[in-house]
Amino acid sequence: MLTIDPERSLLLIVDFQSRLMPAIYEGAAAIKNASRLVEAAKLIGVPRLFTEQNAKGLGATVDELPVEQDRLVHKQFFDACRENGFLARVPPDAQLVVAGCESHVCVQQTVLGLLQTSRKTYVVRDALGSRRPEDKETAIRRMERHGAEVVTTEIVIFEWLQTAQHRNFRDAIGLIK
Repeated sequence: MLTIDPERSLLLIVDFQSRLMPAIYEGAAAIKNASRLVEAAKLIGVPRLFTEQNAKGLGATVDELPVEQDRLVHKQFFDACRENGFLARVPPDAQLVVAGCESHVCVQQTVLGLLQTSRKTYVVRDALGSRRPEDKETAIRRMERHGAEVVTTEIVIFEWLQTAQHRNFRDAIGLIK
């Protein structure tokens, strides 16, 4: 299957942290799109997983993205895959939909780690952030070159819905408008 399967998806929200986000270029747009993904995942029944990098230094996840504590992985490695227990929370056949900051550090290293473990990975371009736009674009190109598929928030939501007859179609469309 070439489309993103909601039955196999896992939404991974990487390091949208309070002390980091003010420095992120167009950070508010990335947070807004990540929030749309989180809400759509809840409506459609897609599991969510959040990471926080060195929370003592970078703060907790921003308030706009409410974290379910049992779905939070604290990390010190930039590549979440290197943290004890992280990969155990990611089914081997999962299709990972990844949003986060910074694109060229924790997101990129985690995505490359996921790809090394043969996990299907989708990077949500409009729900990524970096301090400098060139770092974000370079990371997107690198992740894509190594096998990640680059998508947008709307692509993900419509592929999760699959049909206009989905029981939560109207609510999900409301997230986009």
